[in-house]
Amino acid sequence: MRGFAGKRRRVLIIVENLPSPFDRRVWQEANTLRDAGYQVSIICPTGKGYEKRYEVIDDIHIYRHPLPVEADGALGYAFEYGAALFWEFTLAWRVLLTRGFDIIHACNPPDLIFLVGGFFKLFGKKFVFDHHDINPELYEAKFGRRDFFYKLMVFFERLTFRTADVSIATNESYRRIAIERGGMDPDKVFVVRSGPKLDRLRILPPVPALKKGRKYLVGYVGVMGKQEGIDYLLRAARYIIQDKSRQDVHFGIVGGGTELDNLKAYAEELGIADYVTFTGRVPDQELLEMLNTADVCVNPDVANDMNDKSTMNKIMEYMALGKPIVQFDLTEGRFSAQEASLYAARNDEIDMAAKIMQLLDNQDLRQKMGEIGRARVVNELEWKYQVPVLLAAYEALDLRRPIPASQASGK
Repeated sequence: MRGFAGKRRRVLIIVENLPSPFDRRVWQEANTLRDAGYQVSIICPTGKGYEKRYEVIDDIHIYRHPLPVEADGALGYAFEYGAALFWEFTLAWRVLLTRGFDIIHACNPPDLIFLVGGFFKLFGKKFVFDHHDINPELYEAKFGRRDFFYKLMVFFERLTFRTADVSIATNESYRRIAIERGGMDPDKVFVVRSGPKLDRLRILPPVPALKKGRKYLVGYVGVMGKQEGIDYLLRAARYIIQDKSRQDVHFGIVGGGTELDNLKAYAEELGIADYVTFTGRVPDQELLEMLNTADVCVNPDVANDMNDKSTMNKIMEYMALGKPIVQFDLTEGRFSAQEASLYAARNDEIDMAAKIMQLLDNQDLRQKMGEIGRARVVNELEWKYQVPVLLAAYEALDLRRPIPASQASGK
């Protein structure tokens, strides 16, 4: 791809919360831009299995930096974000002086990377904001209050949108926030959904050993955090196993995070530890084996403002593998899954348990819902349908005329 007076366009992607290529959305975006002719560099943290400080994968240059232990509490976050900003500035200069860049593509959280983007805009660089999480709502979900720090999050968010030449939203809810709360020009906000790539999410034969000798497996993949609602899932499991005397169901929970040890202890406290497998963070092959073996997949995300407006990658992954879903009734979750899911009353673990049992006891319904979900991904939501919108967002950096609103939405 040529631009900027005929030179090859050079993109620097900055992401703080996950290493590349582990962060699937970021890696898909990077590969898409590379395939379109862009020169791509990435700044990201190190992580388990991604300890190299510098490496080149598929012609994408990755610069990794250390971070403090994952934050928990205001002081911890301040320390983590301060360290990240130091490394992002340092490595951005390194990239500028070696490979160069014309565009900074910032992926939140947090909403502080605009400080890096805004600084380099002084030197004529463009700034693209890739809106992964709504941080004010994330703060409220974690700490349960709208205090000074919540208002600070809103302030940083607005400064991020003010700095951005173009913003990429993951769904229509996020697009409205960019326009209404962020004050962005609607013609500069593009919806690029986190559609899965089917060459990664492969349908494989089930692995019966993962059921631990039981008839059914209920699967979950995601972060082990407070707002992910795993405690609701564990209480639903306790109701199924103890109150309903269902010893034929096992639960496979895949993912790592700050709450993993607490959740293992909670399963012990509820008396269901023998019925739950916590894998921690695992390679793709083990994740795929668990999900392909599952009879039902679940999304127990807590009903709050953040989760209601957010599109969860796990839903797309379940659908790509043809799995029926049970989740709480949330706006974007319902938009993504539609008839591929049953919807429990918000934050009601008993109703979630009832919906899980309804599916376990009805093989025909499970098959029908799985087929609906798979077809929706194949025909509408797969990553290939998002590629034209992502590239249109980048073209908007150069075009002097406004982009019609009809092109700014990836439906």
